[in-house]
Amino acid sequence: MYRIRPRVPMAVVRRLPKYYRYLGDLMERGVGRISSKEFGRLLGFTASQIRQDLNYFGGFGQQGYGYNVEELREQIGKILGLDKKYNIIIVGAGNLGQAIANYTGFQESGFALKAMFDINPRLIGMSIRDVRIRDLDDIEGFMLEERIDIAVICTPKEAAQGVADRLVKAGIRAIWNFAPEDLEVPEDVVVENVHLSESLISLAYLANERETGGIGEEQRAERNNARA
Repeated sequence: MYRIRPRVPMAVVRRLPKYYRYLGDLMERGVGRISSKEFGRLLGFTASQIRQDLNYFGGFGQQGYGYNVEELREQIGKILGLDKKYNIIIVGAGNLGQAIANYTGFQESGFALKAMFDINPRLIGMSIRDVRIRDLDDIEGFMLEERIDIAVICTPKEAAQGVADRLVKAGIRAIWNFAPEDLEVPEDVVVENVHLSESLISLAYLANERETGGIGEEQRAERNNARA
């Protein structure tokens, strides 16, 4: 069993999905156990970093044996909440919203897309992977009827805050925000921002640094952590 300790650093939390993904790859290759050193080599982290991260949640692995790949993945999945099912909706059914809706990996991880919403009459009534695009004006009624755990915002910048306000009033407590806008929400609402332009600009900086003198060790470590 794992134990949740308070105030786990966010950097640790962001590395856990990468651990989970790589452990899944190892299972597919038939690997039954792995040492922290071998695992770190795959991930681009040190063995010490991996042990420190996992120690926030309890004891995993055995000295001289390493980690049981399947068991460790199962425990990390529980830490991440992947032993539960989550109902999600997407607000904004343009190119980005449709691309997210078409990604099959979400369903495989326990995220069920229940509906999409938009204001464009040309999109309303269409279906993406059997999920109907609805009028945004119907969102409050829909959320009264369905238990929705996560809302994905894929609207233009100028619409994002208004959509977030409506979602919060309708009871949402977790928002995955792709709009280039920092949302203002109550403290009990969790927001994960994915600003694509900022990520691309960061990549441009790193590429420029490589051309003009290379990436230092500190930048390289930050880049590896960002991959988590």
